[in-house]
Amino acid sequence: MFRTALALLILTPTLAVPSAYSQNSSAAHPSVLDVTTMDPRVDPCTDFFTYSCGGWLKANPIPPDKTSWGLSSKLADDNRLLLREILEEAAAPAPQKDVVKQKIGDYYTACMDEKAIEAAGVAPLQEEIARIGRMHSKRGIARLAASMPNGGILFDFESNQDYKDSTQVIAEVDQDGLGLPDRDYYLKTDPKSVELRQAYVVHVQKIFGLLGDSSAVAATEAQAVMRIETALADGSLTQVERRDPKLLYHKMTLQELRALSPSFRWKQYFSAAGQPGLRTLNVTAPKFFKTMSAVLQKEDLESWKSYLRWHVAHENAPYLSSAFVNANFDFFGKTLGGALELQPRWRRCVNYADDDLGEALGQAYVQRAFPPQAKQRAQDMVKEIEQAMERDIDDLSWMSPETKQKALEKLHTVANKIGYPDKWRDYSALTIARDDEMGNVLRAREFEFHRQLTKIGKPVDRGEWGMTPPTVNAYYNPQINDINFPAGILQPPFFDPSADDAPNYGDMGGTIGHELTHGFDDEGRQFDARGNLSDWWTSEDGKQFEQRASCVSDQYSQYVAVDDIKINGQLTMGENVADLGGLMLAYIAWQNHTRGRKLDPIEGFTPEQRFFIGYGQSWCAETRDETKRMYATIDPHSPDRLRANGVVSNMPEFQQAFQCKPGSAMVREKRCRVW
Repeated sequence: MFRTALALLILTPTLAVPSAYSQNSSAAHPSVLDVTTMDPRVDPCTDFFTYSCGGWLKANPIPPDKTSWGLSSKLADDNRLLLREILEEAAAPAPQKDVVKQKIGDYYTACMDEKAIEAAGVAPLQEEIARIGRMHSKRGIARLAASMPNGGILFDFESNQDYKDSTQVIAEVDQDGLGLPDRDYYLKTDPKSVELRQAYVVHVQKIFGLLGDSSAVAATEAQAVMRIETALADGSLTQVERRDPKLLYHKMTLQELRALSPSFRWKQYFSAAGQPGLRTLNVTAPKFFKTMSAVLQKEDLESWKSYLRWHVAHENAPYLSSAFVNANFDFFGKTLGGALELQPRWRRCVNYADDDLGEALGQAYVQRAFPPQAKQRAQDMVKEIEQAMERDIDDLSWMSPETKQKALEKLHTVANKIGYPDKWRDYSALTIARDDEMGNVLRAREFEFHRQLTKIGKPVDRGEWGMTPPTVNAYYNPQINDINFPAGILQPPFFDPSADDAPNYGDMGGTIGHELTHGFDDEGRQFDARGNLSDWWTSEDGKQFEQRASCVSDQYSQYVAVDDIKINGQLTMGENVADLGGLMLAYIAWQNHTRGRKLDPIEGFTPEQRFFIGYGQSWCAETRDETKRMYATIDPHSPDRLRANGVVSNMPEFQQAFQCKPGSAMVREKRCRVW
């Protein structure tokens, strides 16, 4: 799957009652527009986000085990409670169980068995740790990396659509190998970045201590890890660079890859990974692999053993005994994310089950949480918003007829995926044991790695999903040219087929429009109707687009993310363009849907006001400063507050609905409009 142009909505990541659609729930539906969520004391023309969400934020502080909290994360927690119910039922002893229930029940049982996990300690990793220790030369790194459960540590190896032939799946290698969230964490020189690197080294040293190393040895090993990772970071593409698909497509022969990165034994790696006949592949970041080869040459064997041992422990720490879990949380949860407490085990186990057996678990979820009428209404809304975009393209004054024809061709070939896959994934080859949590995780990782590799050389499966059904999110994939809305997000308070149309279109309609617009943002527009990386724009139309998109980038670059850190407008451009275009399309679709009807005020709000409040409340959330700082570096999405205010400040329709005067904060003098 295309790594960077897979355009996610990303609502605030992770009461709690089962889903409002659940057949077993007696809870009332959360309202799509909830006046208690608002703060009417705030002028909507000054700060629309706080006007829409101030009441909710005041009544809902971030829970101690969360790094952020909002209406979307509350819905995700509601979904987890329903998944917990499903998993506990599947885990309970029963005379007969179907294969799916048996697997998810056994997985959850093993994960919840804290006594067994604690007793095992680090033993589940001893085999891999011992194999690293037995290496006699750096030539063994390639074969060892390929034999690990996910097929690699230094880099990612997987399958992907060929950027220039979207009908075929090819092999791909991509940069990775870092323990910190992004390359910039290693290279920035501001005091906070230096402080985080120092804390990271202390954490790495602590993990080596848990593996049994003395303090002096662990300190030396931690420095070796930091040295190697810093060198790899220096050779990695930036987040902004990775947003340009042209920079990620470098099809090479195996011989060319070996010449680029001669210190790594590629032939042995691919053979050990089950791909001995591989001849060509995409190398997303040639500079990284050239750097990796140089670092392999420079660093000695013992340093590489330290690096490999660290990554084995780091990747698996959340699934080991409490000493590893707590150490992992102390740095990545507290120091980097700002969370105060570790999430309870049941919640973590639900997340792991969704990660490893998501479509098995998802089958039970959609039966309880997503009735046919909800799917039908969502499908109807998608079609209406697509029709709105067709009219919008037809009416564009800045686009030539030639490019309009290509744009409409792409729009008409967008595939709509609603709720869940037509064909469920088969997990029959994956062994799940009721008493082996770490083993289940490792086998699931290996299962997925080889499932991906078996696609190489075969036609693309356009029916496959990149998210599980309970997920509270949505995405657009430019290579498939499809928009995807899991059942998990098609729930109140974001979507309710029985609710007032105005907030439904402002909220879920804006999400649908957002994903559709991604097909025509600065990344998506580089792919044609069939999903091939192809320039279908005239030169002048391309310039016109870039000028309009730059207006959006410049606008958001002026906003502060946290402290003195401003939003990176280039990094967030695609999401900001999709937010603005998506709400415009939803507004057009809502007007068309209700044309000819008499729409009365409800609870003192006009229909137009309810539409925009529905949108504003979709972003009700708060995030800890530590996580805001991290997101400013790695996340292509703007903060929730600015996703609300930044969009409406560009829309005359909003300003008319709330009678905002020129000069108000929510009235931009230089309005941006792309779609």
